[in-house]
Amino acid sequence: MIHEPKLLIKLILRMIVHKVSIKHAAMLLYDPSKDAYILNISRGESGQKIPTNFIRFDKKHPIIKLFIEKEFRPLTSNRSAILSHDLTRLIWQESVFADGNGKHIKELLHQIGDQMDMFGVVACMPAYYHRELLAVLMLGGKCDETMFDQEELDFFAALASDVAMAIRNAQLFEGMKNESEKNHDLFIRTTIVLGAAIEAKDKYTLGHTQGVTDYAKQVALQMEANGSAKFNADFYESLYVAGMLHDVGKIGVPEAILNKNGALTDEEYAIIKKHPMRGVEILKPLSELKDSLDAVKYHHERYDGKGYPDGLKGDQIPIIAAIIGVADSYDAMTTDRPYRKSMKTEEAIQEIKCNIGSQFHPKAAKAMVELYEMGKI
Repeated sequence: MIHEPKLLIKLILRMIVHKVSIKHAAMLLYDPSKDAYILNISRGESGQKIPTNFIRFDKKHPIIKLFIEKEFRPLTSNRSAILSHDLTRLIWQESVFADGNGKHIKELLHQIGDQMDMFGVVACMPAYYHRELLAVLMLGGKCDETMFDQEELDFFAALASDVAMAIRNAQLFEGMKNESEKNHDLFIRTTIVLGAAIEAKDKYTLGHTQGVTDYAKQVALQMEANGSAKFNADFYESLYVAGMLHDVGKIGVPEAILNKNGALTDEEYAIIKKHPMRGVEILKPLSELKDSLDAVKYHHERYDGKGYPDGLKGDQIPIIAAIIGVADSYDAMTTDRPYRKSMKTEEAIQEIKCNIGSQFHPKAAKAMVELYEMGKI
């Protein structure tokens, strides 16, 4: 199924021009955002086809009024198309002027004739969906200079009807896609705000969430570069969200503990250790975050099984959590904390080297060391 309206129209117009031997064909397509009918697709001989982006008809344009306003239905209800050579006959057809509005209708038909002549159009077919005008098919003359017969007009009318339904489906799909993209953007912005809320609570970790996020991405990319892993685009998005929200559970930790100048008591440390599970509790209702929750929950697990909250060991630890874990540790070691000054970069890297296979997952830790050796951190 083709979900892109413009591509759908291009294929239809190409078929009409080549299969039926018409000099040119174009389609006005209703754009809800502009509340107007736009022509941006035209096919046919060079110099014959209507230039794209040349036409934009609002609902007061004569051709559009003819197809959408009730007072003009007697002119179109029994016809599959409006033909340029038929306009003169319509103008003098007394039955359509029975309501005493003949002058107004004559003016409209004259205006339509002028418009069709201007664009070299000999036939216009409306495309409706549930009485809503979605498009107008505009046809130039036939290459052999003969007039369209009724069979051809009926074919184009049936095609226009099918096109209307296809266009409507395509527009609905496009609308859902746009809405999904808006929701996704809102989700990312919300993630950033939550990350900022964490940092606002703990003044010593200002910039920590962004730092962890950036280091985690670099580690993942280096793991791909050294051949130890392969990740897709969805993984990197989940990694970004995980980096921004890995400490969201600290929102539930008292500031007096977070900002304490000195060593924590056993009771205080026990409270700190609850923040991964609190983070999961906060984020679990958001279905979009399910792929990031493993990192939020397990970024303090250790490769030797001595971490928390579940004491996972080795490859039991999800790789996204292992990456966040080493990025978190590196950023923490190179940042001033209330109970100690920051380490130098080389000291932090040496600490990671010494704990490969014990605290840190070997693949993630190796990638972090390689980044340092290449001068990237």
